[in-house]
Amino acid sequence: MNILDLDHSLTAQEPIIRRLNSGQARRIDLLDLGPKLRLWSTERTYRHFTERLGQRPRHSGSKPEIFFVGSGDYHHLTPAFLGNLAEPVSLIHFDNHPDWVRFAPRRHCGSWVNRALQLANIQRIVTLGPCSEDLHNPQLRGGNLGALKHGKLQLFPWQHEPSRVWGQVGDGAGHQQQDKHLHWQNLAQVDWPAFLQGLIDSLPTEAVWITIDKDVLASEDAATNWDQGGMRLTHLLQAIRTLAARKRILGIDVCGEFAKPAFSNAFKRWEAKSDQPPAERWSQEDLLRNSVTNEALISLFEELFP
Repeated sequence: MNILDLDHSLTAQEPIIRRLNSGQARRIDLLDLGPKLRLWSTERTYRHFTERLGQRPRHSGSKPEIFFVGSGDYHHLTPAFLGNLAEPVSLIHFDNHPDWVRFAPRRHCGSWVNRALQLANIQRIVTLGPCSEDLHNPQLRGGNLGALKHGKLQLFPWQHEPSRVWGQVGDGAGHQQQDKHLHWQNLAQVDWPAFLQGLIDSLPTEAVWITIDKDVLASEDAATNWDQGGMRLTHLLQAIRTLAARKRILGIDVCGEFAKPAFSNAFKRWEAKSDQPPAERWSQEDLLRNSVTNEALISLFEELFP
């Protein structure tokens, strides 16, 4: 298990400290790159990150490689984990945001899905759980409805009203178009075990990568830098367990810790202040939820992949 130390958020948590001390986890020191990578990155800094990542011991064996990454401000690092996979893969993406904005910088935490869609080995991305405002008038917000239209991207909100669109997007696995609106198959209303089985049956590959932003979870289960979704931790754990029972999991990355703002320039500070809820909304007691949730995730990984 790899602990990417970009922002101090992980190395302060007891479940992480215990695994680091026992040798069950490996810390990769990236604190010098953290502020430059946070929210978005230049190509030069991103290249430095991939070079440093490539210095870790080569992963081998049948167990998935696991990464804990820190704040959700670093979700755009996920494509770096996917680029060297040697077989076709389905990417299962848990998030309160679709991260599909086409107008943002290419290495941005809100646009990384578009980069992942361009990777030759990614056959499909399935995004599970958004509740955010990104689905209000998604075309005006830069959403990649083209990928949705062509089926390489599927999106299932946890709970969201119909989205206004212009033009013909058509029906998809997670939505139906009626006139000028996409009506979503909201996961909050489905039979969760049955939905998971149907989703897995429909995947085009045997191999799967799981990427998790914990802002997909309700605030009872996580406290992040972003607005929270509605999925509960029990749903997430059940989904991982079901995927592992039916598919070959190549890797898992987890972000969505809370990290105090630390950015490399004033524009990033302004962007974070504009887009994110105030950091002061969480108490120290609230932040302990992240440690509890990480313990549950890591314990499940240790059970499934001994």
